[in-house]
Amino acid sequence: MKRINAIDFTRGLVMVIMALDHCRDLLHIGTNPTDFSVTTPILFFTRWITHLCAPTFVFLSGTSAYLSYKNQNAGIKESQRFLLSRGLWLIFLEFTVIGFGLWFDFKFRMFFFQVIAAIGFGMVILSFLMKLSFKTILIIGLVIVFCHNLLGLLPFNQPPFSYLAPLFSFSLFPLSSNSTFAIGYPPIPWLGIMLVGYGFGEVVFDKPLNQRKATLLKLGLGSLALFAVLRFINIYGDPVPWATQKDGLYTFLSFMNLTKYPPSLLYTLATLGISFIILSVSDGVKNKFIDMMSVYGKVPLFYYIIHWYLIHTIMFIMLYLQGFTNKDFVFGPFQFGRPQQPSGLELGGVYLVWLGVVISLYPLCKWYNKYKATHKENNWLRYL
Repeated sequence: MKRINAIDFTRGLVMVIMALDHCRDLLHIGTNPTDFSVTTPILFFTRWITHLCAPTFVFLSGTSAYLSYKNQNAGIKESQRFLLSRGLWLIFLEFTVIGFGLWFDFKFRMFFFQVIAAIGFGMVILSFLMKLSFKTILIIGLVIVFCHNLLGLLPFNQPPFSYLAPLFSFSLFPLSSNSTFAIGYPPIPWLGIMLVGYGFGEVVFDKPLNQRKATLLKLGLGSLALFAVLRFINIYGDPVPWATQKDGLYTFLSFMNLTKYPPSLLYTLATLGISFIILSVSDGVKNKFIDMMSVYGKVPLFYYIIHWYLIHTIMFIMLYLQGFTNKDFVFGPFQFGRPQQPSGLELGGVYLVWLGVVISLYPLCKWYNKYKATHKENNWLRYL
């Protein structure tokens, strides 16, 4: 089966968009984009558009696991071993190389279970589920995606449910007086998205081009329609209901303000609905823009690691230029090193830095992609 260019393109596109959110996290002056008392529409949607990345990235990780299994012509045991080892490797990277790039804290006072660890966890679980039929795995994934919000009815702050809380909700575990382990990406809801991606590998992506495009378009439009209906009803699908605001525009922002941690059903429907449409529209299309985005999409982990280090380095350069010194930097749990005093760039400056980051990473990603393609005998390259 030939490589599906739309997967590389869509993954690359959302990862480029993701860098905008991380530039905002580290460089923006600090206004909360979802606090309607201080946010602006452009700031809100600067944050909202980046929601596309995590669910698309996780979904396509599942799809890629299926396609790799089919394309490698390897036995199921070999595929299971690769998924298990890669999953454990991703979890290790999350708490070491990626964790340092995120916090720049030499004392490692923050261990944050986020998207790469969630993907790693999903791969570990998927490696054990692969003996099940694709249909069964898809059903398990859909049940998780559509039903995990029902768990909000359980008293997770009380035993025995409290022992399950880290699997389904944001959780904090103090390790000492100044160090913390946090689960920002609760593994089970994200596992559901990965399993759906794996199941869709057979029922959607392992089909002829025209059939694949039509199915993806229907899935995208159907997901967005279901999102709109459920969100309008305002009963189930997201723990934060929308409410009438000071005017129609801000009421619309409230309508679109969806829960990512953990990914609610409505969040998943809205983001994956858009991604399905992007996949449909781009599938089989060739042009310079698609080729450019595909460069990032073919080396996602390489790009992900480097972009954190680059953005964080730019943050410190910005702080030095704004007159701060080393003694002003604050490190520790949930601290990027930003000083307590006001610092940062306006949103326009954040966008300029984002463009610079993305453009500067392009030749590196292109080089690494070429290196991987010409050194396939090095199996370790499959892990980066």
